[in-house]
Amino acid sequence: MKQYISPDNSKTFSEKTPQVQELINTTLYILDTFGIPLDATPRRLERMAIAFLASGDIKKIADFKKAKDLNSGYALKTRDIIIYVNNHFRENISSGSYDDIRRKDLKLLTVAEVVLQSNPNSATNDSTRGYSINPTYAELIRNYGSKDWEKMVSEKLKDIEPLRKKLKREREIAKVNVTLPSGGGKLTFSSGEHNDLQKAIIEYFLPRFGHGAEVLYVGDTSDKYLYLEKEKLEQLNFFEISHEELPDVIAYSKEKNWLYLIEAVHSSGPISELRLIQLQKLTKNCKADIVYVTAFLNRTKFRQFMTDIAWETEVWIADNPDHLVHFNGDKFLGPYKPK
Repeated sequence: MKQYISPDNSKTFSEKTPQVQELINTTLYILDTFGIPLDATPRRLERMAIAFLASGDIKKIADFKKAKDLNSGYALKTRDIIIYVNNHFRENISSGSYDDIRRKDLKLLTVAEVVLQSNPNSATNDSTRGYSINPTYAELIRNYGSKDWEKMVSEKLKDIEPLRKKLKREREIAKVNVTLPSGGGKLTFSSGEHNDLQKAIIEYFLPRFGHGAEVLYVGDTSDKYLYLEKEKLEQLNFFEISHEELPDVIAYSKEKNWLYLIEAVHSSGPISELRLIQLQKLTKNCKADIVYVTAFLNRTKFRQFMTDIAWETEVWIADNPDHLVHFNGDKFLGPYKPK
């Protein structure tokens, strides 16, 4: 069976007993078979698994055979789930984090109706509402380990569209297509204003001000390394690609030997004085000259962050694509070198 979490990639998981570790991985396998998307961090998967186990009063693998469900009258409120997982799974979750149980740990499970609410007509934040496993899924859980179990699941759930498939279809419908400059092909972003801005940077800013620049890196809100020319960045002595300080878009103009570091600002993250110092330290060995650019969708968003913009950087606003704002005083677009 696949190991969804290992002690090497989760500190909280490594502190649990081998029996609990096996129980969590088995639970994730069951949820995977039910069609729950598991593209989350190890800790988020761990929290989802133990909240699910609490919803069925399952403390060990043998308890799958007697998993409780809503028809049995069993349901735990969010505060009770915290007490349950702290007692049985070596957790130390604060009692004040009860809302995280509903909004994060059980979110996918309740949307997929694998876990049901004891009073679905109550207010969203009703702390008296309980959670329990859907009887349809509980029956399958109680049969876990039997011959041809996956086939049994497939047959039982044949008329239920898996949440994984439903979300994937919605993501595909909402994709944003992006054309790379210099004949570099196409990219597909997930939808959202941040990615709309990145699309504008690639399709409108770079053709105007990039001097034939080639995109070497761009991330997506759902894929940090959507497009990466790792070897070309390494040839320029760019800093470690996995570094958390990566800007949103990196492009290189061979004509000018300029490397553009571009931040797409929707809710945070302009190139401030502090951010500029960080990027300058990280690029001190770079063979190209650096151009720092902060991009905004519109002037309203620019005004919101204007006082944070660092001197000796550039600002581009997507709804005025033919113009730049130069935070410098002595020159127009170009790299700055220490005096």
